[in-house]
Amino acid sequence: MKPPRSVSALTEFGRVRLSKTFFMRDFLYSDIAAIHGFNNVPDNPQLAIAAGTKLCEELLEPLQDRFGRIAVRSAFRSAEVNGFGNEMQKAGKSGYTCADNDSNYAGHIWDKRDSAGRLGATACVVVPRFHDAFSGEGDWTRLAWWIHDNLPYSTLYFFPKYWAFNIGWREDPERRIDSHVAPRGCLTKPGMANHEGSHAEEWAGIERAMIS
Repeated sequence: MKPPRSVSALTEFGRVRLSKTFFMRDFLYSDIAAIHGFNNVPDNPQLAIAAGTKLCEELLEPLQDRFGRIAVRSAFRSAEVNGFGNEMQKAGKSGYTCADNDSNYAGHIWDKRDSAGRLGATACVVVPRFHDAFSGEGDWTRLAWWIHDNLPYSTLYFFPKYWAFNIGWREDPERRIDSHVAPRGCLTKPGMANHEGSHAEEWAGIERAMIS
């Protein structure tokens, strides 16, 4: 599959169905691309589709089935878009939070494997019903531990606004959770005492609360 370089080609690419309810078009919007006039499309569409399908089928669909509609805030970034965002971030420009391209291969840059050769994809999402029910200080950890116990994620990174979080799927997953909101820093990673076993006591009641 060639990179989409026309309206009709991009339309067809956007119609690619990645899972039960998600299509490629759901993940192509970029604020940086919209403001600066970039084309946020992959150089390797087939690799982006493969990675995005895993992200959707194994993480986003189960999360949405359990907690209701997911809002996608940011997802696929072309290497061009991400690289520009990183340069703006390093220059101290407000609103640009992109890590460098090497760090985002198999992350927000879906169409390139990481330095270890792993396929991967990341999306920043909000679960509105969860935030509506659990907006108190530290409540984001309830959802983090539920995902940790129930889904094959690689990385999670939580943010203050609406408990938005980056959720990443990757071959040979890292299984690490970090946050920019209290409690800040690393919640868990392999080797930490809290990593293994069930954490049901941390998320007890959230499924029932979401259904009621």
